[in-house]
Amino acid sequence: MQTISGVWRWRGNPLRRPTDLAEAWVCLLALLLTLVAMPAVGIATGSAAQDSLRRSVREQRHARHLVTATVLRTLAQAPPEADPDTGAARTSRSRVVAGWTAPDGTHRRGAVLADVKSPRTGEHFRLWTDPTGRITTRPLDSATARAHAVLAGFGAAVVAAGLIESVRRLVVWRMVRRRYASWDRAWDRAGPDWGKAGTGS
Repeated sequence: MQTISGVWRWRGNPLRRPTDLAEAWVCLLALLLTLVAMPAVGIATGSAAQDSLRRSVREQRHARHLVTATVLRTLAQAPPEADPDTGAARTSRSRVVAGWTAPDGTHRRGAVLADVKSPRTGEHFRLWTDPTGRITTRPLDSATARAHAVLAGFGAAVVAAGLIESVRRLVVWRMVRRRYASWDRAWDRAGPDWGKAGTGS
């Protein structure tokens, strides 16, 4: 990381310019902010995400129900699909017309994805529904919620470090531009004296 690059200018160097010292202070300040802000922002964001996700887990567990459905007929036009809730192809799901009883007692039927590779009429499988029997996804589990919270905290910490480094680069760039402009003015003032007596020509 280039944040430490300006610190060397603090050494007792007779050629050190005031702008070098200012750049070193900017670099040190950016380094300290990064060391403090990264964990603080990461922990705060991760904790907030964890609290929110815990509420979502509780709400989803309360509002989603696992019911037993019965295959009424298969839909041959669609091949088995990977279960999107598992994140892998471990569980094959096939499209079928099924019937089930909702948690509120109403009877439902419709085209759904059955957690069976080769479904047969009359076969039973489990699916998630809301209280009225409409198909929904499985509720978020605690392990997944924790993983999402950790990723959110890590991402926020990285963004905070990136913002601090961007501000540091912008400030140093403006200081360098100002230094170059000062050099140009100095050369313009010295230019007419080149070649005159006493200049070494």
